[in-house]
Amino acid sequence: MTEELLGQNNLQSEGVEPAPYEPQSATPESTLPTTEVTPDAAEPSDNESIGASDMDADPESADEGSGEMTQEEDKSKTETDKRRKSGYKRGEIFEATILEVSPMSVIVELDERGEGFVGLIPSRELERMNKGSLEELKVGGKIYVYVVNTGDNRGNVILSYNRAQEELDWHNAEQHRKDRSVYDGTIAGYNKGGLIVRFGRLRGFVPQSQISEDRKVRLGGDTPEDLWSQMVKEAIAVKVIEVDRARNRLILSERAAARETRESRKARLIEELKLNEVRTGRVVSLEDFGAFVDIGGAEGLIHLTELSWGHVTHPKQLLKVGEEVQVEIINIDPEAKRIGLSLKSQLSDPWDVVASNYAQGQLVMAEITKMTKFGVFAQLVDAPEVEGLIHISELSEQRVTHPKEVIKIGDKVTLRIVKIDVAERRLGLSLKKVNSTEYLDSDMDFMYGAY
Repeated sequence: MTEELLGQNNLQSEGVEPAPYEPQSATPESTLPTTEVTPDAAEPSDNESIGASDMDADPESADEGSGEMTQEEDKSKTETDKRRKSGYKRGEIFEATILEVSPMSVIVELDERGEGFVGLIPSRELERMNKGSLEELKVGGKIYVYVVNTGDNRGNVILSYNRAQEELDWHNAEQHRKDRSVYDGTIAGYNKGGLIVRFGRLRGFVPQSQISEDRKVRLGGDTPEDLWSQMVKEAIAVKVIEVDRARNRLILSERAAARETRESRKARLIEELKLNEVRTGRVVSLEDFGAFVDIGGAEGLIHLTELSWGHVTHPKQLLKVGEEVQVEIINIDPEAKRIGLSLKSQLSDPWDVVASNYAQGQLVMAEITKMTKFGVFAQLVDAPEVEGLIHISELSEQRVTHPKEVIKIGDKVTLRIVKIDVAERRLGLSLKKVNSTEYLDSDMDFMYGAY
């Protein structure tokens, strides 16, 4: 029968299903919102009534001129009177059992009113329902319905499935506001002021001021499309901060949920992570000691020493906030809830090049990068990720009290490799031995070999 409904009405899916509702007591008035509404769109036409036989017949033409009620008319009048006296109120929500499903209507029995109290969900209501909702309409199934009209001109109690779900979602939103609980939703759209998030069948609004700091760093551009379009369909955790049913206003805050969500996600992520695992992350902040990277709901730290094989004084030399990077998990501390990451492990090790391309006694070009009392550090021109130390005793044949007497930062000079220790990643360089006769033979071999 669901397939027939779909074919008759040419329905389109809205793509978002309401959260299931669990009633808290048997008395709907005490637990569910009761709203007085005007039965406009859901009001049935004159030919809509309970039962297929009533829809094709004209009650005013039956037994015309007889002046007496037939047995069927008397039975119909009794049922009509029963419905009119049932005490329904507009805006009430009931759990109901589906008795009959057709392309034109759905007949249900209102469980809490007892046997024989039935209502009708009209065709226009069915046309507005999505595929998922239609598939729930099966004989014997339980659904919630909203009373739109307590009795039309034929005595039918007109009901709405969609309105019931919407009212239950408003009730659920109010409960989230009172409990201050986190709601996990999906970004459905945006406008110039912020994001639209589905809350069941409702559309909640997250103003830009209530966006989390992590999301704000991703903002870029001047138009709403530039700011928000890439976030559509992303998961988002929010808290309900305002519910105004009369104004159809539901305000949500990602910022209020961020801290609680971040801690819980981090705990779950730490349980899932494995050492040496490689993950894709996004840089969220840069500090003097390293960079914080979001690797899927939790942040890990790339320490300054794990950013590059070369010398780095600040992460901003290599990274920028919002950049996507590949990192390796190198440390997990469940108790402290800390995650250590490495960026340089995903890069080729320059010391592999040193081991294969350089030898002790070889002449190299290098740039002076740092100066200390005991010597200077120089960066190889052909392998800038590798730095070597020129000890103060290797600067000159003459006595030197401070390296600045001989050289300055930024100088590019020819140096001789006097020590290579790949295992310890140490490279010893010398300025005073560049022209030393000690290396004359090796220099000659290199020259002739080069040619």
